[in-house]
Amino acid sequence: MTKPIELPIPESLKHAGWAAVSAAFGSLGRFCMALDADFRVLHTSERLDTLLGEGARAGIQGKPIARLLGDELFGREGALRQALTQRRKCEGWRATLRLQPEGSRLVSVTAAPLIHDQYGVCDLAAHYLVVIRPAEEDPAASPSGPTALGGMIARSAAMVRIARLIEQLQHADATVLLTGESGTGKEVVAHAIHDHSPRRDGPFVAVNCGALPPQLLESELFGHVRGAFTGAVRDRAGRFEVAATGTLFLDEVGDLALPLQVKLLRVLQEHTFERVGENASRKATARIVAATNVDLSRAVASGTFREDLYYRLRVVPIELPPLRERRADIEPLADYLLARVGAREGRALRLSPDTLRVLLSYDWPGNVRELENALEFAVAVCAGQTIQPEDLPRELLTPARDDGRAPRARTAGESADVERKRLRHALERHQWRRDDAAAELGMSRTTLWRKMRELGLAR
Repeated sequence: MTKPIELPIPESLKHAGWAAVSAAFGSLGRFCMALDADFRVLHTSERLDTLLGEGARAGIQGKPIARLLGDELFGREGALRQALTQRRKCEGWRATLRLQPEGSRLVSVTAAPLIHDQYGVCDLAAHYLVVIRPAEEDPAASPSGPTALGGMIARSAAMVRIARLIEQLQHADATVLLTGESGTGKEVVAHAIHDHSPRRDGPFVAVNCGALPPQLLESELFGHVRGAFTGAVRDRAGRFEVAATGTLFLDEVGDLALPLQVKLLRVLQEHTFERVGENASRKATARIVAATNVDLSRAVASGTFREDLYYRLRVVPIELPPLRERRADIEPLADYLLARVGAREGRALRLSPDTLRVLLSYDWPGNVRELENALEFAVAVCAGQTIQPEDLPRELLTPARDDGRAPRARTAGESADVERKRLRHALERHQWRRDDAAAELGMSRTTLWRKMRELGLAR
């Protein structure tokens, strides 16, 4: 029997097939895209311009999908990209879709590997399918699907509220004060605020206010002129000038000395400053986002922080809860961080169910930073493709409660004991060199020294 001759499918038929698929999804209020093996857009729904703006469909053709939905999902270390390359489907993720010419919109995203039909009508170059729907039209995704926004990954109600607040602030220029324990992700949130603001095309400049002594910090912030002090051999622009059209992130602002608090207050009130050693005023145009793990209201009461500066900074206050109070975020965060760490090592890894249970039952005194460190450790020691509980750091492997519920929250004394042990272990690993220990812990040398004094920690 003669084998039938297989004729190539005309391109027109492939486009007609895609048009039919797009029309079907469009009737359900969804917009779809087909991606190639490199996660570039091959095909898009014709109605996509109604969501993104006129000409957006043509503009995204052949471009990386990460330009629309962000690197945290579709960059080389993105959570959805890693899952799709492992042939896994992801449903109901919430993400921000960049709109033209500026702004963003919260959408629900489902992505899956594309299964080709036996007739060859589908484009063989298409490897993945992405389906998008405005989040407000997809209430089913709201309670369960993780939210990705500017590096933030969240599922808990508290963090989703913060994500929505950032979206609401996308056309604002107000000063923001981020508070919360060390390691909760304040700089990530600051980046998200910048990325979803009118200043997103400008620079994001970060300054750790606790990392330098006051004299050097003043020059770092405001700049100096030649001869202003010993070693000032040339004029130098400060961070306020460098961040002019963008965002200046003042981390650990609670550690500012009182004289510098006065200077910062003047910048916020009058939008002007002078370089060190200069009399001429310069215009301050950068947006300020500040962060601290210090209780500033107590600092105001004790006289170590100015009350007028406190209220100038907290025009929009955002408090980040510790990870132990938002356990719903642990699984999507762990998946995201594992994908990122694994991508750097060229490995595709996943968590076993037992490992996930360990992560969910631990209290995370170091918050998200400790979770990332634990996963980096696990990737380093894991021999296979699945991370098992024995691959985790020893301190995580504590007995779970008999009733299966999450461990109780620690008292203030217990939390101090945990923090004291964490700092001591880091210091001992670095022979009590505070610079190296502070770098490992993700804090400044000044903050480490302050915590050591508060906790009575000495060699």
